[in-house]
Order: sequence, then structure tokens, then C-alpha cells
Amino acid sequence: MMLIVGERINTSRNTINEAVEKRDAAFISNEVQKQAQAGADYIDLNAGSRLASEKEDLLWLIKVAQSASEKPLSLDSPDPQVLLPAIKQVQKKPMINSTTAERNRFEAMKPVLLERDCEIIGLCLDEHGLPKSAEQAVKNAAFLIDNLTRLGISPASIYLDPLIQPLSVHKDNGLLALDTIRRLHREFPEVKIICGLSNISFGLPSRFLLNRIFIVLCLGAGLDGAIVDPLDQKLMTNILVAETLLGQDDYCLKYLRANRAGTLIG
Repeated sequence: MMLIVGERINTSRNTINEAVEKRDAAFISNEVQKQAQAGADYIDLNAGSRLASEKEDLLWLIKVAQSASEKPLSLDSPDPQVLLPAIKQVQKKPMINSTTAERNRFEAMKPVLLERDCEIIGLCLDEHGLPKSAEQAVKNAAFLIDNLTRLGISPASIYLDPLIQPLSVHKDNGLLALDTIRRLHREFPEVKIICGLSNISFGLPSRFLLNRIFIVLCLGAGLDGAIVDPLDQKLMTNILVAETLLGQDDYCLKYLRANRAGTLIG
């Protein structure tokens, strides 16, 4: 079944930034609880837009989130100096979001990955930037898997991110993403594939329409997880229905339960 990482607690959103600035624990707690109730498996915490205070802000967010819900946390930062103290405060096995196939950045992230058992998102990019083909993404993925497993990380704890690029930049970026997901799924069946879904619609109007359809296409291509807004009920419905149609819902039980609960939104 699709792993859902709730994306809403990100200081790039004005309401979240203001709540973090004011240390409004009640507001953040409510955001955590709403996402947990909507079906999030992990709660992503991102204070990256607040560079001067990111470390302190992330530690505060961890404390608030863990008081509000028992859901495990995704710690969203590229900075190992931010992540190292943060990972020590997390109660349940965390997800680290993220490392890359850039040699220097990967080396810098090693102390975090060795600190404790974790799930890790590996971005399929290297020193040359975003992959321009599925072949380049596969090459970068091979580097990540090889080096992460050398650190003792189980393949089952590795999530590859194909790095979805906006349709507003190039009309074929959706096709590239789907091709990359299929290739990664075929080449590396022992690991999982995750994406930041809303990247596909960046810069376009009515983004929710694109996101809701694209997630279905991604599921069909082999996607295992997505970083999304779980409060989008139509998106969550599309995920559930797609899983049922793809044979991922034994006896359609999850679908039937959702129908009885009235949570299927067409």
C-alpha cells in the first residue's frame, strides 16, 4: 500500500512559518493531528526556509509533533548539522529526507545515517544536477543503494526519489517521471520509490487537478510512497481507488471500509 508522508508542516508556508516564529504549539499540534487522522503514515517536518534558526526550529517542531501524535517523523533537511541533533530527539524510527548521489554531500550525511536506525530518502541526483533521463537516475540510484547498504542500511529502508520536475518547465517531464519510476521499480525491486508529488504541477493553475491524476499514473508505474497533503480528500480517494484497481487491496476491504465510513470523495 502507498506510504503517505504528510507535507503540510513546512515553514515555506506562511501559516506554518508564523506558528514556528511565535512558538504556537497548539497550531502545529492541530496540523499534526489533522494529517494523522487523514491517513498520513509519517509527518514531515521542514524548517529549511528559516536558515538562521533551522536547527532550533526543527528541535522544537519534533517536541511538539511527538506530543501531538504517535506517528513517526520525517526530518526534512539537507543539512547534516541540523539533522544530527534532531535525530537524537526522535522517539520512533525516523525517516531522513534526504541524501543524494553527490559524493561530498553523501559523505557529510554519513554521521547522521550511522547515528541510529532510520528510513532514508535518496534523491537520484549527482554533481551534474537533476537527471535528464531515466538512465541517469538509475545510475545515481545504483550509487545510493550500494553506499547506503555498505553503511548497514537495509534495502527495505531505502526510498529512491526520481525527482519529479515541473510540467511548466517542459511538457515531457511527466513522461520522464513515469519512465524513471518504471525503470527504478524494475532495476531495484528490493527498495522503494517515493516522490514529492506536487512538483509536477509547480507553476501551473489548479494544481490539485494535476496532482490528483498524476498520483494514479505514478501508482500504476510502481510508486510506493508520496509526500503529499493528506487533507486533500479527493487525492487520498484516488490513491485508495488506484490501489484497489491495481490489486493492492485484498478483497477490496480497504475500499469497502472507506465506502462505509463515507470517506470516498468523488
